Amino acid sequence: MYFWCMIIPALILVLCAQFAVKGTYRKYSRVQSRAGQSGAAVARRLLDRHGLYDVPVERIRGNLTDHYDPRHRAVRLSEGVYDGASIASVAVAAHETGHAVQHAEHYAPLAMRSAILPVASFGSSAGVALFLLGLFIQAIPFLMELGIVLFACAVLFQVVTLPVEFNASSRALEFLGSEAILNGHEENSGARKMLNAAALTYVAAAIMAVLQLLRFVLIASGRN
Repeated sequence: MYFWCMIIPALILVLCAQFAVKGTYRKYSRVQSRAGQSGAAVARRLLDRHGLYDVPVERIRGNLTDHYDPRHRAVRLSEGVYDGASIASVAVAAHETGHAVQHAEHYAPLAMRSAILPVASFGSSAGVALFLLGLFIQAIPFLMELGIVLFACAVLFQVVTLPVEFNASSRALEFLGSEAILNGHEENSGARKMLNAAALTYVAAAIMAVLQLLRFVLIASGRN
C-alpha cells in the first residue's frame, strides 16, 4: 500500500513531464528567434567556436529525437530543429552541442554514462525478465537477485543521466548568451523554459526507475 502511495504520484509526474515538454516545444517552435538562425546553423557555429570542426551536424527523422551520438561523435537534430529558426529549435540544438563539448572535455558523468550504457541497456529488459522468472520459479532463487542487480545498472544509468543533462542545458544557455544567438529577456526565458521542461522528463524517469528498483527489492525481501 505504501509503495503505491509513492508510485502513483511518480506516474503522474511522468505524464505531466511528457505533456510539459511537448507543450513547451509546441509553443516555442512557433516563436521565431530574431537572429533567424536555424538549429543546424547554431549547432555548427557553436561546435566551430569550441574547435569541434570534425563533429558533423546531421538531420534525422522524427519529432524531439535530437541527440548527441558519442560513438560516432555526431550531433543529430530532428527535422524541425535542424531546419527551424525558432527559440525551441535553437535551444535544443545548443543543448545537443553541449553534449558534444562535454565529450570533448571528457566530462566525467558523460564518460561514466557511456561506460555503463551496454550493461544498462541489457539490464533494463533482462533484469525485469530474470526477476519475474525467479519470482515464479522459486527453485532457482538467485534469479531474482541477479535480475535486481542488472536492473540496478539501468537505474544507475538514469541517475547518472541527470547531471549530464543539467550540465548540457547550463552550457546551452551560456553558449546562447555569450554568442548573442538569442536576444532579450523573452527569448532567453523561452529557451530556459524549453530546457527545463526537457530536464523534467529525465527527473521523472529517474524517479520511476528508482521506485521500480525499490519495489523489486521489497518483493524479494518479502519472499525471503
